[in-house]
Amino acid sequence: MLVVMSSQATKEQIDQVILAIQRMKLHPHPMPGPTRTAIGITGNNSAIDARSLEVLPGVEDLVRVTKPYKLASREMHAADTFVRVPHATIGPGTFTVIAGPCSVENEEMILRTAEFLRSHSVNLLRAGAFKPRSSPYAFQGLGEEGLDILAKVRKQTGIGIVTELMDTENANAVEEVADIIQIGTRNMQNFSLLKRVGLARKPVLLKRGMAATLEEWLMAAEYVMAGGNYDVILCERGVRTFSDHSRNTLDLSVVPPVKALSHLPILVDPSHGTGKRDYVPPMALAALAAGADGLLLEVHPEPERALSDGAQSLDFANFERLLTSLRKLAEPLGRTIS
Repeated sequence: MLVVMSSQATKEQIDQVILAIQRMKLHPHPMPGPTRTAIGITGNNSAIDARSLEVLPGVEDLVRVTKPYKLASREMHAADTFVRVPHATIGPGTFTVIAGPCSVENEEMILRTAEFLRSHSVNLLRAGAFKPRSSPYAFQGLGEEGLDILAKVRKQTGIGIVTELMDTENANAVEEVADIIQIGTRNMQNFSLLKRVGLARKPVLLKRGMAATLEEWLMAAEYVMAGGNYDVILCERGVRTFSDHSRNTLDLSVVPPVKALSHLPILVDPSHGTGKRDYVPPMALAALAAGADGLLLEVHPEPERALSDGAQSLDFANFERLLTSLRKLAEPLGRTIS
């Protein structure tokens, strides 16, 4: 259910509606807009006494939301969501590039990469301190040492940090360092973890599960938003199919339906989506053309020496060429690379 307030509704009237919803043992979600405030209601919809809300001062309309993902749907929130961090604004009109190595390997490499990205006006660095790997014998990341390196590099360069949270045990440490908390594909339906980042006051980048439907993906976002964290960024990173010509099948066809059904911004990860660096640039350009709001790219100063995902990482020269191509394509599309 969505309570639409009049454009002349006062703060006291909005607060009165919120209190009435809470008295019904339901959860109000105020969503201020440019001209009016709407209040989403989650919980047991059968418990809603519509008449008692309709008669409250300042209430203009009640709208029933049919989608199971309430807060993530355009039915409840028609306007696009823009996720703002100190270093970027992610949403329609812009095209945000987040880049960096798969893993934090050492301080020198992370600092070198951060300085390179900043010199090209890329203001968000992705790098994992904790790494979920298919093999228990593969490099698992530096853990808290990796977080310390990211914090030091952020302080030294001013770059924003995007890094993955794998479990609730490390949530406080990751939240302290990250500007955006990443939830990886293997944890898309880790509901305890989703509830925890729902309490965080940092944006959440939610990767699509490798076998998840669009509705399952948006329901995972709903878990985060139901906890009070509305700054969710979706990320398409490829799904598992019968194809064997790439690491995954990058499902760019999901971008328009996401835009139609949800107000949340969506990024595309062509690095994991293809698994081969030669395929990354064309799929990155295709993501821009498809209407995505940005990219998550793996970039490493020496991919052949990377401790993880070197085969899908761009070196600095190839990344520079891709940025040039993105800017050329963005202009006629009316987009701005940020």
